[in-house]
Amino acid sequence: MKRLLIVGAGGHGRSVAEAVLAAGKYELVGFVDDAVPDLQQVWNLPVFGATADLASYRGYADAAIVAIGNNRLREDLQQRLYAAGFELATVVHPQAIVSPRAVVGAGCAIMAGAIVGTEAQLGAGVIVNCGAVVDHHCRVEDFGHLGVNAAMAGGSVLGRGAWMQAGSFLGYGVSVGAG
Repeated sequence: MKRLLIVGAGGHGRSVAEAVLAAGKYELVGFVDDAVPDLQQVWNLPVFGATADLASYRGYADAAIVAIGNNRLREDLQQRLYAAGFELATVVHPQAIVSPRAVVGAGCAIMAGAIVGTEAQLGAGVIVNCGAVVDHHCRVEDFGHLGVNAAMAGGSVLGRGAWMQAGSFLGYGVSVGAG
């Protein structure tokens, strides 16, 4: 079982940690977060240090995921992890439904109750939050983010780094540009 480091120990990071523990595909070794030294532990797991030192945590883990909602920061940190030699993990909560014909990029987080439909495409570092729906033939470009219960109807597109607020929706074939 590969050892996993989560970058971000806030609300989303803890939610991703619960998904990791529930799925049982990785050994969760701890977190990295800029709240250190004030934050030294989450549950029974260590917070190793700040994001400025990402490369120094390579000995603790084989893979990592950035669990921070800010799209630009998530992209920057994911690129830094890749440069430091980490495998970029994708975490899928066991209570999410992901079509076997969907394409899911590196570093994605698909949370509890989310649905990713047939032939949907998720780029790198995408968040599909709790209860969100990416229907058939939708595309979420790199570092896009669907909030809780957001929904994309068939064939819609969420551009690179774009964010859908909780409860928002895109109609059939609608496109939202980057950012």
